[in-house]
Amino acid sequence: MRAVLYEFGQIVPQGIANIKRIDAIIRDATIDFPDVVREECRDLLAQIAEKKARIETRTAQFTDVSRGSIAATRLQTMPGVGPMIALAVEAFTPAMTTFRSGRDFATWLGLVSRQFSSGGKDRLGRVSKAGQADIRRLLIIGAMSRVRAANRKPPASGSWLARMLMRKPKMLVAIALANKMARKIWAMLKKQEDYRSKRCRRWHDTCPAEYADTGERGVRSR
Repeated sequence: MRAVLYEFGQIVPQGIANIKRIDAIIRDATIDFPDVVREECRDLLAQIAEKKARIETRTAQFTDVSRGSIAATRLQTMPGVGPMIALAVEAFTPAMTTFRSGRDFATWLGLVSRQFSSGGKDRLGRVSKAGQADIRRLLIIGAMSRVRAANRKPPASGSWLARMLMRKPKMLVAIALANKMARKIWAMLKKQEDYRSKRCRRWHDTCPAEYADTGERGVRSR
């Protein structure tokens, strides 16, 4: 639709947040659109609205199911983890005692780098992608949501996330963050503890709202 509107002099930025702006343009009778273009755009907007409603319904169902699980509720205390990730981890992962460490769990998900080391030199390649693909994909999506949120509200200066965003591409940061999230998930489920920030661990207190997304994280007992 953006391309069609551009042909008629209407420039709309990318993003689902601009759907209302597109709808207002289509409804504006003062803009000279051919009837067929206006009708096609209305049809596409109706399809988007229908899909959005279906997604919201499914999300509400996942949320209701996750509330009945202690493990899923615990996992959702971590930023970037919603009902779908929490339920996927609970449904598809074996007992966390199966893994010796958080790194082993991240390896099982395919979120660690391949190693090409020789002569005492460590050379790391891309992530292996050899593991549970569904959870890996969901964790990367959740991590990317945190990366995008960091663009709107920058994380604390000097935090891991802030340092990474200054040096690395966003997708690489999201994959590295997904790796950290996987390790924290292992720790939370292994120790039966909720999530809290590193700063709050030093204070031995509940995490204040202003430190809810500082970049480096920990866990706390429920």
